[in-house]
Amino acid sequence: MSSEVKLDPWGHISVKDYGWLMRTFGIKPFNEVLDKLREIAEPNRYMRRGIVFGHRDFGKKVINPLSKGEPVALLTGFMPSGRFHFGHKLTADQIIYYQKLGVKVHVVIADAEAYAVRKMDREKTIEIGLYEYIANLIALGLDPSKAVFYFQSNQKPTYYRLIQMFSRKVSLAEMEAIYGTMEPSKVVSALTQAADILHVQLDDYGGYKNVIVPVGADQDPHLRLARDISDRFHNELNLERPASTYHMLQRGLDGNKMSSSKPDSTIFLTDDLEVARSKLMKALTGGRATVEEQKQLGAEPWKCTVYDFYMFQLIDDDKRLQEIYDSCISGKLLCGHCKRNAWSILEKFLEDHQKKLEKAKDIVLKYVDPPKF
Repeated sequence: MSSEVKLDPWGHISVKDYGWLMRTFGIKPFNEVLDKLREIAEPNRYMRRGIVFGHRDFGKKVINPLSKGEPVALLTGFMPSGRFHFGHKLTADQIIYYQKLGVKVHVVIADAEAYAVRKMDREKTIEIGLYEYIANLIALGLDPSKAVFYFQSNQKPTYYRLIQMFSRKVSLAEMEAIYGTMEPSKVVSALTQAADILHVQLDDYGGYKNVIVPVGADQDPHLRLARDISDRFHNELNLERPASTYHMLQRGLDGNKMSSSKPDSTIFLTDDLEVARSKLMKALTGGRATVEEQKQLGAEPWKCTVYDFYMFQLIDDDKRLQEIYDSCISGKLLCGHCKRNAWSILEKFLEDHQKKLEKAKDIVLKYVDPPKF
């Protein structure tokens, strides 16, 4: 991948060379802070397995303050442009992990961005934000009484004032160097993202100076812009650089990027069980051309999207995951049997989660004030 390639947080680029990303943009390997993190908390499976592969200032802004009992805030968000799928769950699990560590969680529903950049219907965007994203977060285990949910288009004046002020110290040439070709909707959306990331440092929103932003690898442009802006407004607004972590993007069932706009590429957490089963059974695997060949040579789990589901979503026990991997490459575990095993786990999860989701939908409006228009 050329260093001339720009990451497009609004597009569908599939990051495959994470080493390139780290070298090009100065992201540090997450494994360098794992031992220090273990002194205060057990890393989650994404951290242990290298799925969370990189960070900026994690030790300084997360580990150190938590070890001293100092407040830490988390800010991350979701673009409500489609249904909630397992790619979104990867971020949700991390939010819940940090909340259990005592981090104050802030979740933004990027409705203004969805309207401007994705051309989403306004009313539909708000509905999706409420009953797909916030409801699923609650159903997955996020405590809504200890979290802040908000829509970009329904904040206090100080939040919007940040967007206006930020525009003074950022040039179009700089934004194009970060994002590529820009247009008015993307310029406003990028500055709004910076306000999302940095506004929790204002007194109106808690005055948190230790902020962590967990995101997928494709969202790094927003973090780089926000960190640059925080430097320029350090004296004027007392802003500090936020920390960030970066996770790999789980591949879709077809081997390409998982996306709400490609329903067959993912399993939605609201999928009918038979629909979900059918998708999983058709998923791309790392199997050989014949059973005999697979028994002789073994399969290739690094090519298999079902193994991705095990690694990212279905198996928390690292020893059990290693057993599946070893059985796969030895030829003992055939793809049909592997898929059936995966489905037995996934089916139980979906059945349980969908019951919780219906209850969560009933209480969403208790914890967030949706836009009125």
